[in-house]
Amino acid sequence: MGGMPHNDMPWWRWRANVRSALHMLSDPVFHQECWLAGRPGYGDVTDAVYRLVEDTWLDNWSAEKYVGTIFRDAEEAALIDVAVLRVLRIMHQVGADAPVADFMRHPGWPDAVRAAREAHVRLAVSDGDDPDAPPRSLGELASTVHSV
Repeated sequence: MGGMPHNDMPWWRWRANVRSALHMLSDPVFHQECWLAGRPGYGDVTDAVYRLVEDTWLDNWSAEKYVGTIFRDAEEAALIDVAVLRVLRIMHQVGADAPVADFMRHPGWPDAVRAAREAHVRLAVSDGDDPDAPPRSLGELASTVHSV
């Protein structure tokens, strides 16, 4: 998100939160090194899901509603919808307060990670960012969305 244009999308702050969540949800190395290790500054799965759906209400309606404001096109929206549904299904099954390991042991977790990865890559590339850079901390995200 370092290269993401701040004024490119009307609701770029929401896009930044969605991208941050997808980035963290899509990176198995990050899961091991940050979430499972309890590394401070990165939250957990529930924090990521909250960023994904908090302002957008993507847990209640399609990302298609936000084409032109948060998402660039129908392809981005479709990838977001798949990722959100897969992650939320797991969250409802294991519980929002479940330990990170419970999410990762869920049989649907690899599919959720794959869907999050597809969405993350699409959004990162659209914003001119490297999709393979490590996820930024929540502090870095806060600095980004509270600047400008």
